[in-house]
Amino acid sequence: MADSLSTGIGEENEKEKEGRPRDRKPAKTDKSKEKDGVTETLSSSDKNGGSQGQKRNLSDLSLVRFITTELTRGYFLEHNEAKYTERRERVYTCLRIPKELEKLMTFGFFLCLDTFLYVFTLLPLRVILALLRLLTVPCCGLRGSRLLQPAQVCDVLKGFIMVLCYSMMSYVDYSMMYHLIRGQSVIKLYIIYNMLEVADRLFSSFGQDILDALYWTATEPKEKKRAHIGVIPHFLMAVLYVFLHAILIMVQATTLNVAFNSHNKSLLTIMMSNNFVEIKGSVFKKFEKNNLFQMSNSDIKERFTNYILLLIVCLRNMEQFSWNPDHLWVLFPDVVMVITSEVAVDVVKHAFITKFNDISADVYSEYRASLAFDLVSSRQKNAYTDYSDSVSRRMGFIPLPLALLLIRVVTSSVKIQGSLSFMCVLLFYLGMITLKVLNSIVLLGTSCMFVKEANMEEKLFDPPPSVSSSRANSRAHRTKQVHTAPQQAEPTTDKVGISLASDFSQPTVAAESAAPVLPKSDSDTFLTTPDEEDDNKIINTDTGLEGDGLKHRPPKKDLLEIDRFTICGNRID
Repeated sequence: MADSLSTGIGEENEKEKEGRPRDRKPAKTDKSKEKDGVTETLSSSDKNGGSQGQKRNLSDLSLVRFITTELTRGYFLEHNEAKYTERRERVYTCLRIPKELEKLMTFGFFLCLDTFLYVFTLLPLRVILALLRLLTVPCCGLRGSRLLQPAQVCDVLKGFIMVLCYSMMSYVDYSMMYHLIRGQSVIKLYIIYNMLEVADRLFSSFGQDILDALYWTATEPKEKKRAHIGVIPHFLMAVLYVFLHAILIMVQATTLNVAFNSHNKSLLTIMMSNNFVEIKGSVFKKFEKNNLFQMSNSDIKERFTNYILLLIVCLRNMEQFSWNPDHLWVLFPDVVMVITSEVAVDVVKHAFITKFNDISADVYSEYRASLAFDLVSSRQKNAYTDYSDSVSRRMGFIPLPLALLLIRVVTSSVKIQGSLSFMCVLLFYLGMITLKVLNSIVLLGTSCMFVKEANMEEKLFDPPPSVSSSRANSRAHRTKQVHTAPQQAEPTTDKVGISLASDFSQPTVAAESAAPVLPKSDSDTFLTTPDEEDDNKIINTDTGLEGDGLKHRPPKKDLLEIDRFTICGNRID
C-alpha cells in the first residue's frame, strides 16, 4: 500500500511539473499574438497611409505638369563663367585667323616676289660687274687683294648655273611632253600630280643644302684644312639639281595645263579637291608654334609657286590661240577656282589648327616679325648670307629652277624680231627693275616697322656666331649641367661637401670664362611669347631642375632657330 501511494504521489508531482510549463507556453503565445496583432495593425495602418501618399504623388505626376516643368525650367550660365568665356574667345580667334593669316601670306608673297625678281633684274648686273672685276684686277696689277669677294663668287656661280641649265632645257620639247601627258587617263594624271607635289617639296628641302655647300666650298678660306670633294663636283651637283627641279616643275605645269584644257574639267576638279585632303592630314595633329611657323612658310611658298604655274599655263594657252584676249576670259574662271580653293583650304586648316592647339591669333604677327628680321639683318654690313638665300632656307622657296622654267617658256612663246621688239624687251626689263626696287623699299620699311614693334632692334647689332664659339658654348653648357646636377641632388652642410662642390664647380667656371657666350644672330634667337604651360611651371634654367625633382628638359627652339624647310610631316628636328 505504501509503495503504491508513493508512486502515485510521484506521478502526480511529475504531471504537475509537466503541466506548469505547458500552461506557461500558451500564455507566451497569447502575448506574442497580441504583439503580432499590434504590429500588423500598425503595418496595415502604415501601408494604408503610404498607399494614400503614393496615390497623391501619382496624381501629381501628369503629362501636362512634366511639359510645364520642361518649358519653365531655367539655368544660370554665370555659374561657369570661365568655361563660356574661353569658348567665346575661341570663336573670336577663329574669326581673326583669316585676317591675320592673309596679312602673313601677303607679306610672304612679296618676299618671294622680291627674291624671284632678283634673279631677273639685279643678278645679271651683279654677274657682269663681277666678271669685269675678274678681268680688270689682274690687268691693274693689284697684288695681295682678292680677285672676287665671296658674294661675287656666289653670284658668278649662280649665273653659270642658269646659263648651263638653260642650254640643257632648250633640248626639252614642251609640246611632246604636253601630248604625252594628255594621252594618260584621269586617274593616272591625278596620281602623277600628287607625286610631283611630294617630289617638289623633297627637292626644295635638299636643293638649298646643295647650293649652300657649293657656295661655302667656293668661298672657304684656304688656310683651313680641306674637308670637301672640290668645287667642280659640287658645281656639277648643283647644275644637275637645278635642271632636274626645273624639269619637275615643267611636268607639274604641263599637267595643270592639261587639266585646264580638258573638256569636262573633271581632272581640274579632282586636283582642286586634293587640296581639301591636306586638311585631314594636318588639322588632327598636334602643333606647336614652331611647327605652325614651318607650315605657314610652306603655305606661302606653295601659294607663290601656284601663281607662277598659273602664269605659265596662261602664257602657253595664249600662244596656242595667237594671243587672242578673248581666250583669257575663258581661262579666268578656272584660275579663280584654283586660287579660291587654295585660300579656302589655308584658312580652314589654320583656323582649326589654332583652335585644337590653343594657339592665339597673335602668333602670326610674331611670324611676320621673324621674316622681317631676316630681311633687315641681310641688309647690314655684317650679314653672312644673301637675302634670297635666307628666304630660300626659311620657306623652302628656291627661285633658280622656277625662274629658269619661266625664261624657257617666255622665250619659246614670244618671238623677238626687229629693233622695235628689242626696245620693248629693254623697256620691260627696266620696268622689272623699277618694280624690284620699289618692292624692296616698301618691304624694307615695313620690315623695320615689324622689327620695332617686336622690340628686336638690339638683336640687329649682335655679331654672327662662329663655329668654334658655338661648339665651346655647347660644351660648356654640357659640363655645367653634368657638374651642377650632383651638387644640388646631394646637398651637404659639412666642410667636405662644400670643398667637393667647389671642386666640381671650378671646371664649369673655367669653361665659361674660356668660351664667353656670344649673342646669337638672326637665325638663332627670337623673342617669342611663352606658352601658357611654361608660365605655370617654375624651371631652373641653370640646372635643368623643376620644382618636383631633377628632370633634364631639352631646350626649346625659337622661331629664328629654324633655319631650313623640313617637309616630313612639317616637324622640326
